Amino acid sequence: MKVCSFLPAATSMIYELGLEEYLYGVTFECPSDKPKVVRYHLEGKKLTSVEINDTVKEYMDADKNLYYVDLELLHEIQPDIIFTQHVCNVCQIGTSYVEEVVKSLPKKPKIIPLVPHRLDDIYENLLLIASELNEEAKGQVRLTELKKREMHIAEKLRDNNLLPKKVMLIEWIEPIFNCGHWIPDQIERAGGYDPLGNPGGHSRPTEWEAVVASNPEVIVIAPCGFTPERAIQEVSRLEQKQGWSELSAVRDQQIFIVDGDLFTRPSTTLVEGIELLAALLHPKHFDIPAGVRDKVVSYYI
Repeated sequence: MKVCSFLPAATSMIYELGLEEYLYGVTFECPSDKPKVVRYHLEGKKLTSVEINDTVKEYMDADKNLYYVDLELLHEIQPDIIFTQHVCNVCQIGTSYVEEVVKSLPKKPKIIPLVPHRLDDIYENLLLIASELNEEAKGQVRLTELKKREMHIAEKLRDNNLLPKKVMLIEWIEPIFNCGHWIPDQIERAGGYDPLGNPGGHSRPTEWEAVVASNPEVIVIAPCGFTPERAIQEVSRLEQKQGWSELSAVRDQQIFIVDGDLFTRPSTTLVEGIELLAALLHPKHFDIPAGVRDKVVSYYI
């Protein structure tokens, strides 16, 4: 069976399940040695968050795709299955585009869109991938491991009577976007809540006045697709806003820049994001996992 993954989250889960032998093609973003079938029109360009936002808007207004498929390579692979998505056409290549592309293939692959909105949907996607590759048992084993890690956090929060911390997780800096889809679930399971979050729905532009009014105790800056090193270059835009210095998170120096993939990429690695958040929100009770220590920095160090 030949599989192509047209979204990094599916690629990540295939590797977690130890099923990479089925994988014949991935996207330009995937940290994999498999052939890169999906490319990005902005690939390699160094743009600010404002420039990226403006360019994406231009593509969307013109009904143009940000991503494209290497058709020659896809014809060479002739996949049996393609995993794709239609949650966000800005973040990854969309299912409708892929459906058009595969019409040129002599053998039509099975297209399986992953459409998560909440965290539990992502767990269902894990089981779906395992099932489609006839490896259901591996999916169940992996899911059990993830649930145990979540339960460990929940039990410690309960046993220590830890009150939820008020959080603002920023998915984009300019303009400011709140967090949506599964991220509010991550925050809740880590012992926090985000009053500006949009559980199960898209992140959206958020007025600065709303951030000031919510007065978060902790601010987590995790722009989609940005590493901490990339994101920290633009945090100064927030410092210039009226009321910044009065925020509780600023006064208490509780601002963290985190790799966006721990929150915006719908893979089971989101559990690492929950574990990291628990350590940021309740540092006396949780440690930052060793595997993600290089994915977070305090703005004040």
